[in-house]
Amino acid sequence: MRQILKIVFLSVCVLFFSACQSHDKTTLKVGTISGPETELMQTAKAVAKKQFGLDITIVEFTDYLEPNAALNDGSIDANMFQHQPYLDQQIKDRHYDLVAIGKTFIYPMGIYSEKIKSLQQIPEGATVAIPNDPSNEERALMLLQKANLIQMKKGTKMYTMPEDIAENPKHLTFKELDAAQIARSLPDVELAVINTNYAIPAGLSPRKDAIFLEGKDSPYANIIVIRKDEIRDPRMKQLVAALQSEAVLKATQRIFKGQAISAW
Repeated sequence: MRQILKIVFLSVCVLFFSACQSHDKTTLKVGTISGPETELMQTAKAVAKKQFGLDITIVEFTDYLEPNAALNDGSIDANMFQHQPYLDQQIKDRHYDLVAIGKTFIYPMGIYSEKIKSLQQIPEGATVAIPNDPSNEERALMLLQKANLIQMKKGTKMYTMPEDIAENPKHLTFKELDAAQIARSLPDVELAVINTNYAIPAGLSPRKDAIFLEGKDSPYANIIVIRKDEIRDPRMKQLVAALQSEAVLKATQRIFKGQAISAW
């Protein structure tokens, strides 16, 4: 009996100390997409360490599906790579229990070409490469509409597809690709709609090379996302503060060559 009580006592102690440690964490795993945003996160990591004593481990991903899956299953604690429309679609499709806790920057999407230098030069039947994930595809189509190249059906809901186009006077054809691959497709298409975080690593300058670019009124600000049950965790406020710091703002101007727009 005494031995059993001893085992029970030790078990309670282990649980007690584990619980205490879980509420006194000073580490955080944050997912990003490989490229400029990871470099930006390196600056935030240094700020978090200096100001809050928070040790951030950056986990890099190569596509848009992995970071939310990893966050939802607990492999990471937060991610920074997406905008709200994309998160909304992921939650709808995959039933994730995730929430945005802060905004970072708008990285304007642009229309690029290696074959023409203006919208007026677009040939009949030109091929346009666009992202194949729902919200970025919708974003690309809205940009093409803003450039007066297409007109979407009236009353079209979010997450539109080429099938929702009502008017296509140039008879454009669409090549749906993974967002990370579109810059590589430039030699094979007349137009490519590319996210800034993929344009810059490909050697493209949005302001100089895009023949049409999103403006400051874009609703696609990138966000910091966590699991809903972690919303009261003080580390998350520290992460937001680090990402919205003056040091990160300065780093963004350098990393994104003046292309990023603060969204907070």
